[in-house]
Amino acid sequence: MAWSGKNIIMDYLKISKASDLLNAPDRRVYRFLEILPGGFSWATLIILVLFSWLKPIWAAYFIIAFDVYWLLLVVYLGINLFVAYLRIKKNVKIDWREKCQALPARPACLPVDRVGGSPREGNNLSWPEIIHLVIFPTYNESLAVIRPSFEALVKDGYPTAKMIVVLAIEERAGDEAKRRAGVIEQEFGAKFKHFLVTVHPDNLAGELRGKGANQTWAARQVKLQIIDKFNYNYDKILISVFDMDTVVIPGYFYCLTHRFLTVKNPYRASFQPIPIYHNNIWQAPFFARVAASSNTFWQMMQQIRQEKLATYSSHAMTWRALVDINFWSTNMVSEDSRIFWHCYCYYRGDYRVEPLYFPVSMDVCMDFTVWQTIKNLYKQQRRWGWGVENLPYLMFNTIKERKILPVGKMVNKILVQFYGFHSWATNSLIIGVIGWLPIILGGNNFNITVLSNNLPAVSRTLMVVAMIGMILSAIISTILLPKRPRQYGFAKSIAMVLQWLILPVSIIVFGAIPGLEAQTRMMLGKYMGFWVTPKAR
Repeated sequence: MAWSGKNIIMDYLKISKASDLLNAPDRRVYRFLEILPGGFSWATLIILVLFSWLKPIWAAYFIIAFDVYWLLLVVYLGINLFVAYLRIKKNVKIDWREKCQALPARPACLPVDRVGGSPREGNNLSWPEIIHLVIFPTYNESLAVIRPSFEALVKDGYPTAKMIVVLAIEERAGDEAKRRAGVIEQEFGAKFKHFLVTVHPDNLAGELRGKGANQTWAARQVKLQIIDKFNYNYDKILISVFDMDTVVIPGYFYCLTHRFLTVKNPYRASFQPIPIYHNNIWQAPFFARVAASSNTFWQMMQQIRQEKLATYSSHAMTWRALVDINFWSTNMVSEDSRIFWHCYCYYRGDYRVEPLYFPVSMDVCMDFTVWQTIKNLYKQQRRWGWGVENLPYLMFNTIKERKILPVGKMVNKILVQFYGFHSWATNSLIIGVIGWLPIILGGNNFNITVLSNNLPAVSRTLMVVAMIGMILSAIISTILLPKRPRQYGFAKSIAMVLQWLILPVSIIVFGAIPGLEAQTRMMLGKYMGFWVTPKAR
């Protein structure tokens, strides 16, 4: 990212991997930064294994201390989870249309310089002036998945005459994708202010096949064919990019509009709902439900800790910010989180995520057989774990642009991200596997000690207390469930609670292992492509 006066020439903001850099020294630095996360995770695990063998007493003390830390963390996160649940419960009951209608017009407060400067008063904004642009990137999803997402837009309650909706299909999906798009356009096209079907060409130079490239093509097309053609005001457009299975809960767009019109400096913010996986929750296998609900709970807890929040999956931002940064990166996997970090660097740390405490419903990972669902779920978790690619990006930009970026804020964000991905890959393995190694590898000299005899009891007691978090998760998950379909009996409801007994296994098999694999792939330079999660209902 080079600077010329008040303008940015974006050199570093679109980087996805070391090979994107033409300068050899820069490429080596970036490659080293790609090795760090996985190297640190593997070093942690290997050192603990070695200490369990060579210094079992040290390892035992560490494991007990770590178990205590885990217990305190579970309590802390449990409190956050409960608070987030109360806020969601409150927000879904609010009449957001009424609250929007009660708002006075407010100044837009547009910055003089998009990369700095003091804000100036823009035109007064009132909620009927806000246009919502919604982009649905799709590849091979069926009409059974696509149609409910469009039906939900109509049922949301926000005036559809204030919506521009884009169905972004892939050329490589063939004629069947065009047929599905034609059906949707015929059913819903006339209901919105504008409706556009875009076809993303295959094999464009410099692009990675994936959602980011598709939605960037769609955004450029809607800019050319609709927004610029009809001279719509960039500062009055909010863009939501939704996964194809995203079904909005009625009132969502009013809630989003109200948030935009009431927060300070809304043009320097993205807006994040909470994904709940309810579209097919009753049909999905129990292990997939647990993994999906665990992700929901993590997103709920992150909304409480706003300083740790980054955009994830379906979210919204201002059209102005998206145009400022020249849309999404088209050569990477984690476009949903990278767009936040892109804005964060572009605006020199003056960018944030505003939590909405409002849900959108999505699909649990499910296929037509249990075994295929297991494989798909693992691949989905590994792709989410590939979000670790943001770490070298942040570190490299901080190093290269330390004179213009707020180094203190950047370092804080880097440490938060580093800790999160390291914990993802190691914590459950330390508790579930390495915690027993001092007894197995420590030898007779360790096994005759009092510490050896007490280690299992201490660990077991701490973990039993920590199970309170699992119980809380089961309760909140059950409360959040949609009404049980008629074809399922009361036994299914019991299973929805008992399924949480597999959580200790789930966070290893569908958490730590795919997370560690993603970091290992980046460490070895085995870069991932974008994998589309199959959706079956």
